[in-house]
Amino acid sequence: MSQNFPALALAAALVAPLLGGCGGGGAPLTFDLAALPPSGRPAMAGRAIVVAEPVGIQPFESDRIIVREPGGSLSFLGGGQWADRLPRLIQTRLIQSLENSGRLRSVSRPSDKVSSDYQLISEIRAFDVAAGNGEAVVDLSAKLIAEGTGRVTAARVFTARVPIKAVSAGNGAAALDAALGTVLADLVRWVNTGR
Repeated sequence: MSQNFPALALAAALVAPLLGGCGGGGAPLTFDLAALPPSGRPAMAGRAIVVAEPVGIQPFESDRIIVREPGGSLSFLGGGQWADRLPRLIQTRLIQSLENSGRLRSVSRPSDKVSSDYQLISEIRAFDVAAGNGEAVVDLSAKLIAEGTGRVTAARVFTARVPIKAVSAGNGAAALDAALGTVLADLVRWVNTGR
């Protein structure tokens, strides 16, 4: 990056020390999360779902990778950040994963103003590296709400834990991505089959 955009890299290097938790004074590495791969089946004439952006406590509203200390306090892991705000990134990967399943008629965001049968709302309960036991933890609660009536037709909590060798930005991001992959697989199966 520094070869192609020297001015941007220099600006990032100058600003990074002013930001707490960036470790080493360099610009933090940016990490992405993966959607489930396409199933290979054509889209079915099933239900249409709107996926709301997940909500969560304030630390989860940022693009920072979070560490949960043994006493329960939260801090930001230096040296790394997500490619977008975490709720928006999870929403995007959830939409892509549902689309890739090939089981739904349409999957959209509320801002798309697309007619739907259900709205999927979720809450980020945990998306952090638990430093005390060396695990990446992803915990999402989800509800399917019938459009028109507002009735909750199904609700479930999805949790995954992945061991992490060392608490670092690269290890943390990879383990959180793996844990989210497990959660996405379970959540997509639940939306599509009710199980």
